[in-house]
Amino acid sequence: MERHGIKTLFERLQKQETCHFPKAGERLVAPPTHGVYVIRDPSRKVVHVGRTVRGRNGLLQRLYQHLRGQSSFVQVHLNGNCSQLRGGYTFQYLEVPDDRERALLECFATAWLCPEHLGVGAKTGNANGTLAT
Repeated sequence: MERHGIKTLFERLQKQETCHFPKAGERLVAPPTHGVYVIRDPSRKVVHVGRTVRGRNGLLQRLYQHLRGQSSFVQVHLNGNCSQLRGGYTFQYLEVPDDRERALLECFATAWLCPEHLGVGAKTGNANGTLAT
C-alpha cells in the first residue's frame, strides 16, 4: 500500500542526521539530489517542511536559496533576515528521487509536524505564513 511506503519514508526522514546551517564563510553540506527537508529553530521547533521540485542541484540548491533569502520561508517567517538561519537553525533531509513520493512525503510531514510556516507561495504574509489582509 502506498500510504505505508510514505509513512516509512517519513520515519526515515525523522531518523536522518541533524545538520546545522553553516556559519558565515563555511560551506553548506547537502546533496545535489532531490528530496524533502525539515527546518527547526534553535529550540528544535519545526518551522518549515519543504521539498525540491526542480533545479539541477536539488537539496543543495534549495537550502542555499533559504540561506540567500530567496524563499517565502525566509521572507515571511524570518522577515527577510536569512542570517538567522546561521544562528542555530538545523535541518534534516531525505533524498527522494521519485516526484510523486517526494510530494506525498512533504504533505505527510507537513501534516504530522505542523510547521509554523507553510510555504503557500504567497508573496506577502504574516509570521504564520498566512496571507496578510
